[in-house]
Amino acid sequence: MHTTLIRNISALAILLLQRTSAHAEVRQHFECAAEVPSADVMETISKLHTDDTHSSAYSGSPVARAMATVKRSQRSLTIDTYFHVITSSATNSSITQKMMMDQLSILQGSYAPHRISFALRGLAFVSNDTWATGGDDLNMKRALRQGAYTSLNLYFQDNLKGNVLGKCTLPGTVYPDTDLWFADGCTVAAGSVPGGNVLGYNMGKTAVHETGHWLGLLHTFEGNSCEGAGDFIVDTPQESRATDGCPVAPPKKSCAASADADPIHNYMDYSYDSCYESFTQGQEIRMYQMWDTFRAGK
Repeated sequence: MHTTLIRNISALAILLLQRTSAHAEVRQHFECAAEVPSADVMETISKLHTDDTHSSAYSGSPVARAMATVKRSQRSLTIDTYFHVITSSATNSSITQKMMMDQLSILQGSYAPHRISFALRGLAFVSNDTWATGGDDLNMKRALRQGAYTSLNLYFQDNLKGNVLGKCTLPGTVYPDTDLWFADGCTVAAGSVPGGNVLGYNMGKTAVHETGHWLGLLHTFEGNSCEGAGDFIVDTPQESRATDGCPVAPPKKSCAASADADPIHNYMDYSYDSCYESFTQGQEIRMYQMWDTFRAGK
């Protein structure tokens, strides 16, 4: 969610930005209301983690790891995508088509290193005071959702309350025309798109984070503990608490026994947009694994 220039903005500079923007919206910290994984999803993730731990992609010889890399590079994924911009009657011109095209560019650029792209099939602007607050998400999605279970629906709501910047469903065993099927997708604070009004989080990376959930990734601080499997990804450092801001110096290290600092630049942490940089190789593998298990052909 972030770039080098913004990463070094001081608290005073942010305060000045707040005072010079009449419509700036301040969130105390990033908060994502990701759903609790279902039993079948957790069983799958746990098994995949065990398999990955012994995979040649991580523990094999240099030749085996290189072959695994080549095999991965032969895969790609294009996802049909639908943007729904939900505004209240008082702010129905606050989010423009250009801002949404910029959001698409951020999404594309963030996933391009992993050969995942997004084909925008629809962009709709809807004015509804209730839906804009997140107060009736299921009925909103029943009315607006497009495509199949392989289609990403992102709902950008311009009047979400509290510190929540987004929430998203994880892939799972879902049957068509059920509540779970209609609920599939991500809701995102519209002010987090590029040029939006949520200071610190308005470079379009919230949608990147939420789409990571939709593709099967958990938070890097999953479990909030220095023990256990954490996010069930082999190559993400153990992290016991979410990141707030972009603590580069000194580096944030929530688990003293870990050899590495916390993954504050990882899209699945809670950092500022200017701090986000990448997914790991293990997260890439997991996104394809979860796609094949739960979404492909559905």
